[in-house]
Amino acid sequence: MTTESDNRRRLHGGLGAAVSLTLSLLTALLLGRSWTTCDVGVNNAANGSFLTLLFIPALWTILLLTWLATGALLGTRPRLLHAVALTATLLTVLWCATSTFWGYPTPACPNGTPPWWPSLLPTPGF
Repeated sequence: MTTESDNRRRLHGGLGAAVSLTLSLLTALLLGRSWTTCDVGVNNAANGSFLTLLFIPALWTILLLTWLATGALLGTRPRLLHAVALTATLLTVLWCATSTFWGYPTPACPNGTPPWWPSLLPTPGF
């Protein structure tokens, strides 16, 4: 017998998996475009292999665990608090993941930032 609570948990987990996968794919795409523009790494095949085989699964796992931990810690708090906390923690994890691999100065990008990066947004970095 399933209860309303079980259905909510199942929905929360499924939504977390979908959001985490989407964010990890978009982050890998951003990082790959940045590396291609700035000519970072050995070549595009090596960069793509790293992003596909290591970066995306690792980031997806980290984001999903962050999603579930935040949901478990907040418990039955108001939904707005859940949404704000999830958004803040996921964006923080994404910022840290992108900052780890972003910003290598190259001849194409002397300051480590691609020319298409909007000047209004701060560049990822610590």
